[in-house]
Amino acid sequence: MTATEVRPSPDAEAVAAAVAVALRTVDANLRAFGDRYPADTTAGDVYPPRPPAAGQPEGANTGWTTSFWPGMLWLAHDLSGERRFEVAARSHVDSFATRVAGGVDLDTHDLGFLYTLACVTPARRTDDARARDAALAAADHLMTRFLEPAGIIQAWGDLSDVRQRGRTIIDSLMNTPLLFWAGQRTGDGRYAAAARRHVAQLREHILRPDGTTFHTYYWDPVTGAPLRGETEQGAADDSCWARGQAWGIYGFSLNYRHTGDASLLAAARTCADYFLAHLPADHVAYWDLVYRDGSGEERDSSAAAIAACGLAELADHVDDGDRYRAAAARILDSLMAHYATPGGVGATALLRHGVYDKPKNVGVDEGTLWGDYFYLEALTRATVPDWTSPW
Repeated sequence: MTATEVRPSPDAEAVAAAVAVALRTVDANLRAFGDRYPADTTAGDVYPPRPPAAGQPEGANTGWTTSFWPGMLWLAHDLSGERRFEVAARSHVDSFATRVAGGVDLDTHDLGFLYTLACVTPARRTDDARARDAALAAADHLMTRFLEPAGIIQAWGDLSDVRQRGRTIIDSLMNTPLLFWAGQRTGDGRYAAAARRHVAQLREHILRPDGTTFHTYYWDPVTGAPLRGETEQGAADDSCWARGQAWGIYGFSLNYRHTGDASLLAAARTCADYFLAHLPADHVAYWDLVYRDGSGEERDSSAAAIAACGLAELADHVDDGDRYRAAAARILDSLMAHYATPGGVGATALLRHGVYDKPKNVGVDEGTLWGDYFYLEALTRATVPDWTSPW
């Protein structure tokens, strides 16, 4: 390979070794947690059980991240072919069906994350009726969060919460696939129409002219007028939170796949180009893209893993896809070499050095459930030919 050639794929031997280590870690976590759920982030690279919340006991299905655990089990099945991982993944359907039926901790747009990975996947793969019905119920609940005339899905909180009313966040781009699936499954056009309108609003307002993104944006819920952008987890309202930019790459790409809207593909490319132009030397982003080498700030390996998946998705839809595949390969190579947990060290995270919320000092320089999931998805994309995306 000459200096001018670009390798569009990660190192195959390194990928195989990383997959083997990751599967051992997933297997150990399966023995430790079973049908219970780990916390959002590790403490010293080890996941404690999910703390009690929403009137539920320790290890229960609450919060926005629980589906990444069964999501990893489905990926482990894809990578290994071992049926025990499928059985373990399917065992979580009951918990998610009970959660939506009982109204447990549903005041969030992250129903898309939760039910796409935990229930849409088994509904598609095994025709599991309970999984299908739970996912459709979650999609219906998500539709109650669609605010007219703003045309957006409210991100957080009860719909009467004054602070949260009219607010959405860039992560929501990953929640709309649940609505597209529900529309395809039922033939009801309302789901896709809401998703399309919501994504169009984010394209117009959460994506800034310079190619950066706001974390969160507000609309007037009565008039529908766009109001202002802010951040919750970035360095400043006018900075560029790395994980949010990664959600933009992947989310706009996915929504293009579902709609064929070329403006969404252009938005994904814009997010990707800015993200790649602001990476440090080892291709793993600091927690906000305002920071560069020498800043002393923490990396967010989870943003890198999300971006690697998003770049691979984007590459499938553009003529110059090898450029984005090569960028994804560089990120994955770096994650495998420097951020993945090596085998035999007692850690339960697949990927170390993530950041949940630096301004609030939550999950700083730790493993994260979503970082682990998207790292394993990136490995799966690099390993399994014709892999079928859950999104």
